Amino acid sequence: MSELVRFKFYETALEANRDKQILAESGINSFIANEQLIQSDWLLSQAVGGIQLQVFDNDLEKAHQVLQDYKENEQYSLEVEHTIEDPEFDFVCPKCGSNHIYRDDKATSFFGISFLTSHKFICYYCGNEFIHEK
Repeated sequence: MSELVRFKFYETALEANRDKQILAESGINSFIANEQLIQSDWLLSQAVGGIQLQVFDNDLEKAHQVLQDYKENEQYSLEVEHTIEDPEFDFVCPKCGSNHIYRDDKATSFFGISFLTSHKFICYYCGNEFIHEK
């Protein structure tokens, strides 16, 4: 029979419940320990080891993978957030496909005055820096 093991520790119940929901959507049962105790007296947090998310030992590896995949894909999940109408440039970020990009003129400017045209671009959406030459 499987046993519950401590999977992750949290400072707030909100973070613990978010990850519990993510795991539930992937079919992994999890439980939150010490949530009510710490919410009633947060000074006890260190004494009891914080808010703990627990999973069954046979789901431990899958739970790690599910949360890792979620965090990697979280910022790229909504198409609406990284697509703008009438973009300034006619190409997209090679990492996430966003057309919400800007030219990085820091290296080619002096006191805010640009002397050369930079080929370095930065994606507003994912932060990817890339070179694009026409």
